[in-house]
Amino acid sequence: MTPTKYIDRQVPTISLHDFESRIDDITTELVNAAENVGFFCVVDHGISRSAVDRIFDQSARFFHQNDDVKARVPFSPQHNAGWEKNAQIRPSTGAVDRKESYQMQFGEGMNGRWLDETTLPSFQKESLDFMRQAQGVSEKLMTCFARGLGFEEDYFIKAHDINRESSQTVCRLLHYFETPQVPNPTGEVFHRAGAHVDWDLLTLLFQKAGQSGLEICPGREVSTSFGYGDSWTKVEPDASKNAIICNVGDLLMSWSDDRFKSTFHRVKAPCEPGDYYGERYSIAFFNQPCKDAKIQGPLKKYPLVTGEEFTRNAMSRNYKALQDKLRQGQEKQTEVPQAVPAVSAQA
Repeated sequence: MTPTKYIDRQVPTISLHDFESRIDDITTELVNAAENVGFFCVVDHGISRSAVDRIFDQSARFFHQNDDVKARVPFSPQHNAGWEKNAQIRPSTGAVDRKESYQMQFGEGMNGRWLDETTLPSFQKESLDFMRQAQGVSEKLMTCFARGLGFEEDYFIKAHDINRESSQTVCRLLHYFETPQVPNPTGEVFHRAGAHVDWDLLTLLFQKAGQSGLEICPGREVSTSFGYGDSWTKVEPDASKNAIICNVGDLLMSWSDDRFKSTFHRVKAPCEPGDYYGERYSIAFFNQPCKDAKIQGPLKKYPLVTGEEFTRNAMSRNYKALQDKLRQGQEKQTEVPQAVPAVSAQA
C-alpha cells in the first residue's frame, strides 16, 4: 500500500459536566465541532469506566462463542440486527472488512436475535443496560443540536424514541481480527474498516486503550457524494479521560441542510511501522430514527422523508457505489490481465 499521508487536525474535546447549567456553552461547542470538523470527543458524560469495561467483557464473551453458536442469531439486512463475519464490503475498497460484528436494537428488530440465557447468562440485560446509558448521553447531544438548529429541545429525542417498537437505533459490537505482520505474497490488503461515512444521526464510539487504528478525513461537501480523501488524522482512544468519540452522520448532515458535516473515517489496514496489528474491539452506538420519523431540515433543502425511507435510500446509495467500485475493478483486470486478482466480495 502507498504510505499514508498524515496531517494534524484538532478533534475538539467537549465536557458535559454540569450539563443543565452549561447547556448554552455546550451547545456552542458542539455546533462549532459539527460545522467545522464532524468529529469530537465527549468527556464527563456520566458513563463510568467500569460500565464501559463490563460491556467490552460482554462483547468478548459473545465473540468467543463458536461460529455455529453465533450463527443462531444471523444478521438480517431487513432488521439491521444480528451477527455477521467477513461480510461487510465498503465502496471505498471493494473488499471485505476483516471483522465480525453483532448488532443489537431496542425494538422489534431484535425479535429472535438474542442468544438464550443458557448460552450467555446476563448478556442481554447487561447489553440493554449499557445501551440505555449510551442513549442518555445521545439525548443530551441531541438536545444541543436541536437547539443549534432552532428546533424544539426534544425534537431529535422524540424522533429517536427507543421505547417504540419502530426504533432503529443500533449498538454494534465489533471484533477486528489480528492481522499478519508479514506482507501477503498475493498483495492482498487486510482492510479492517474501509473509508466510509455513517448514515445515522450521530455515532458514539467506545474504544479500548492500546487498540488504535481509527482515522478521519474530513471534507465531504454533500451527503450523497462518495469522495476519497488522502490525508488522514489518527484518533487515539484516551483511557485517562474515559472519552467517547462522536461523529456526525449523513442523517444529521441532511437534517441540518448540510450545515453539519458527515466525515469520512476508517479503521486502517495495518501496514506501516507503528500500526496496531493485534485483534481489536470497539463498540459503536448508532442513533437512527424511528421508521415513521419525519426528516427535513429547517431550510427544507431536501424533500421530506421518513426514517425508514432515509435508511433505505442510504443503503441503496451505498450498494450502487459498491457496484460501481467492483465494476471498475473488473474493467481494470480486463485491461491488464496480469494484474493480481481482487479479493472476492462475499455478501
